[in-house]
Amino acid sequence: MKSSVLTRYRVMAYVTAVMLLILCACMVAKYGFDTGKDLTLVVSQVHGVLYIIYLIFAFDLGSKAKWPFGKLLWVLLSGTIPTAAFFVERKVVREVQPLLADASPALSKA
Repeated sequence: MKSSVLTRYRVMAYVTAVMLLILCACMVAKYGFDTGKDLTLVVSQVHGVLYIIYLIFAFDLGSKAKWPFGKLLWVLLSGTIPTAAFFVERKVVREVQPLLADASPALSKA
């Protein structure tokens, strides 16, 4: 497995998690203070598109890492729970790093 697969997942996990937190703040402003209706619409649509990209990259990583279905489902759903993606991303990186080390070719000395 290439390290770029993990990098893509990590970037999208952080971006999706931050956008979800921004969306939560917009929802509080919209429903709690009756302001920011248009901003909430834009942020929700942007988060939706980014979440779809996150799903693609997470599924790609999970299929290459040969995760069981339950683990893959948890990683995919972590983009819908505020702050969960931050914690799941850290755990995924710790588990996938050894797979990257095993896949890297040994450097030969000339």
